[in-house]
Amino acid sequence: MARPPPSVRSERSLADVNREFYDALWARSRLVPPERFNTWPLVQSLLASSPSRLEVAPGLRPRLPIQGTTFVDMSEPAVAKLREHGADAVVGVISTLPLPNDTFELVAALDIVEHVDDDDAALSELSRVSTAAATLVLSAPFHPSRWTAFDDLVGHRRRYEPEELVEKLARHGWRVQVSAVYGMQPRSSRLLDYAVWQLQNRRERAIFWYDRVILPLATFFQKGLTLTPGMLDATGVDEALLVCRKSDG
Repeated sequence: MARPPPSVRSERSLADVNREFYDALWARSRLVPPERFNTWPLVQSLLASSPSRLEVAPGLRPRLPIQGTTFVDMSEPAVAKLREHGADAVVGVISTLPLPNDTFELVAALDIVEHVDDDDAALSELSRVSTAAATLVLSAPFHPSRWTAFDDLVGHRRRYEPEELVEKLARHGWRVQVSAVYGMQPRSSRLLDYAVWQLQNRRERAIFWYDRVILPLATFFQKGLTLTPGMLDATGVDEALLVCRKSDG
């Protein structure tokens, strides 16, 4: 089983921790179009069969097209900026999506299920709003033993063991079709510690440099996704992207 983060947040809820961090981040950041990320070729391959689309918790880094996609995010600054770019965006949380049943053929939920207290409620909601033949694109961090100060900083509740996540998805009606190594977290522990220190002590400056310099460079040099049938061998993998289809359980 995945363990909770080592720090105990007794005075503030996890949602408050996440909202405080991401409201500040998105209020000072610019929207990055989905075409800039290495997920775009995969997304393009899914669009023709998915006229009704949902992305949950995109912040200002959506992976699905701005036009024709419904976005739900808990951050009001993010939703406001998405709307400024013509998006259909609403404020909401993944555990109680303000959306009808059986609506979306394609659902994206990247870097979100690890942030919530009740991930079963989150996965249940993703299933509820999806059609019978829907595709789910989901990412999550792996291996509790790889927990770092960065996980605490960005409001993670857990890291998953790969087989645990696959089993949990199956209980909510999702079968993993393909997967890939994913994420842009620095591999260097020193660089990661420095980034955490900057975000804790010089947040405004750190966000400026990340948004204007580091992220553009990271997206330019990122490698393409290498998709593997089923669940990849996740030994030593920090984070993975999973493409799932609705199944009968």
